[in-house]
Order: sequence, then C-alpha cells, then structure tokens
Amino acid sequence: MDIDMTRRNKSPRPLSDGERKRLDEFIDSIHYSNRYNDSFFEYRHVQLPKAMLKVIPKDYHDENKGTLKLLWEEEWRALGITQSLGWEHYEVHEPEPHILLFKRPINYQPPLSEPKFWPFPCFNNSPIDPFSRRDGPTTFP
Repeated sequence: MDIDMTRRNKSPRPLSDGERKRLDEFIDSIHYSNRYNDSFFEYRHVQLPKAMLKVIPKDYHDENKGTLKLLWEEEWRALGITQSLGWEHYEVHEPEPHILLFKRPINYQPPLSEPKFWPFPCFNNSPIDPFSRRDGPTTFP
C-alpha cells in the first residue's frame, strides 16, 4: 500500500501566521483513535472537527475528491495534529472527509541522528588524531 504522491502538494506548503491562528481554536478538539495493526503496519485515524475543514487553506484540499489532499508531515503537524515520529498520512475516509488515516511500520524506530558536535577533535573532521603518538604526546589546539 504505497502512498499516491500525486494526491499531495508537490512540496510541503507552510501555513501563514494568520492561517495558523484561525486553526488554534480547533486544536484541543482533534480526536486520536487507538492504534490498530496488520502484519506490516500500525494504523490510527485522526478525526478533525468538521468546522475545522472550512478554515484549512484551499490548497490543502483535493477539489476532485472533496477531501483534504494527502498531507506531508510538516502540513499535518502545522494543522495541530500531534503524533510521535514515523506516521504517514496515507488516506482520507471519503464518506467522512474530516477523518485522516495514518500508518507507520510496526516497531518503527526513528533514525538515529548524528551529533552536531563531538568533544574530540578527530571526530570533527580535524586532521588531529588524539590517539596518535607518532611525534610524542598529542597536544590539542
């Protein structure tokens, strides 16, 4: 079940400050289902307040289907949907367009990020090797 990328904006479309303010009143009314799964994915659905659909920007909507487009993570988070990492918006329940369907692989583990700074010069692309003793004791700059 791959994501149909043609049903998304070409790239994430950020909200303006004004758009974000109009959505603020709905944030506390977003409902999150329990998780459910099959052999490959865990799923959940997120139910937006129906009135919220009217204030979501038009370019988040799929005019042909009468639903929201499939949203990039940056977009659904900007709408106020809060979930742990790894969830992907893969479908909208067409009979009830305020219900967004999400999935992620079972046992999802976020990728480890590399630290931006290592305390040892040899790990910062420095030519100094603190473990080398070629010319006597190593000195650090």
